[in-house]
Formats: sequence, C-alpha cells, structure tokens
Amino acid sequence: MSVTVKGEKELMAALDKKFGKAKMTLLTDQALHSGAEVFVKELKREFEKFKDTGESIREITISKPVWVGNVRAISVHWKGPKDRYRIIHLNEFGTVKNPNPKGKGAIARAMRNAEAAYREAIKKKLKAGI
Repeated sequence: MSVTVKGEKELMAALDKKFGKAKMTLLTDQALHSGAEVFVKELKREFEKFKDTGESIREITISKPVWVGNVRAISVHWKGPKDRYRIIHLNEFGTVKNPNPKGKGAIARAMRNAEAAYREAIKKKLKAGI
C-alpha cells in the first residue's frame, strides 16, 4: 500500500506567505530540536542497558539545525573529551572479532522506539507555534 501526498509545496508556500520565511524557519528549528530531545531520551535509555563508564551516554550531542539540500535537518552525534564517536559504530554493528557486542543495534532500536513520540513532539511544537 502506498500513499501519495499532493499539495505539500503549495501548503509550505502558503505558510511561508502567511507567517514569513524567517518565522517558519524558527518554528521548524524549534520543532526539530524538540523531536531530537525525544530521540536522545530514548537513545540514552537504550545505552543504559549496556553502559560501562557511561561516557557514550554523556557525549550524546544535538547539533544546531542546518540546511541539507533544501530541507532543514538536525543531527544527533557524539562529541566530548573521551572521543566516543570513534567506537559507536563498532558498538552498533559489531566487529569481526566481536560480531555481537552488548549494544548491537541500540541506535536502530532507539530510532524505531522513538518514531511515534518524535512525530508527536514535532506536531505539538508546530501546532503551538501556528
């Protein structure tokens, strides 16, 4: 089953015209940040299950919203003094020597578990702003 959405560009143009491009960008940024916080909360919950020192949890960071092509986006990444970003992919996918680490698939599970709450947070923030 597939769904085709029509009129998205027209809707965005109408919102930009009514509220202004700057206000819509600000509102979008706030909604993205709110959604990212929901995802980070779930990600931290997943990482708690296999934490050792907790550095991977403490280094989770939310970026500022940026333009990716013609779409506004925000990213969740690892940044901190312990450089945990270097081993996150090993934890997520495993290695040849350790194909099934304790945290295998934690990021994917967090994304799947937080999807509905993420969408709801985005909707709630956008409705409040409009």
